[in-house]
Amino acid sequence: MPVFEANGEFLAAAKEIAEPAGLTPAQWQVLGATLDTALPVAEIARRVGLGLARQSVQRTADILVEAGWAEYVPNPSHRRAKLLQPTEQGRATVAKLRDRQHAWANAVGKAVGVEDLSRAVELLKAAVAASREYRQNA
Repeated sequence: MPVFEANGEFLAAAKEIAEPAGLTPAQWQVLGATLDTALPVAEIARRVGLGLARQSVQRTADILVEAGWAEYVPNPSHRRAKLLQPTEQGRATVAKLRDRQHAWANAVGKAVGVEDLSRAVELLKAAVAASREYRQNA
C-alpha cells in the first residue's frame, strides 16, 4: 500500500508542477522523453515505463503535436514509425516548469536525505526487476 500511496503523491506533485505550464503529467513525461533525441512512440512507451500502452502514448503525442509542443519527423530507420520531437515552444514550456520541479525535488531531498533517497531508488529498481522476472516466468 505505501507504494500505491507514493505513486499517488508523486502524480499529484507532478500535476501541481506541470499544470501551470499548461501540461498534464503524462504530456510532461512524453515530451520529456524526447528532449535529448527524437523517438518513435513505441520507444517512448518503453522508456516512460509506467505501464502505459503504446496507444495511450500515441494519443498523448498527438495532443502534444496539436498543441504545437511537439512535431512528427521522418524516421530514417522506419518508414511508417515517425519520430516525435519537441518544438521550440515545447522546449520553452518544459523549461518553465524546471524551477518548480527543482524546488520540489530539493525540498523532498532535504527532508528525506540524499543517502536514503538513493537507497530507496535502488530498492525500488530491485523490486521492479523481481516483479518483471516473476511475471515473465509465471
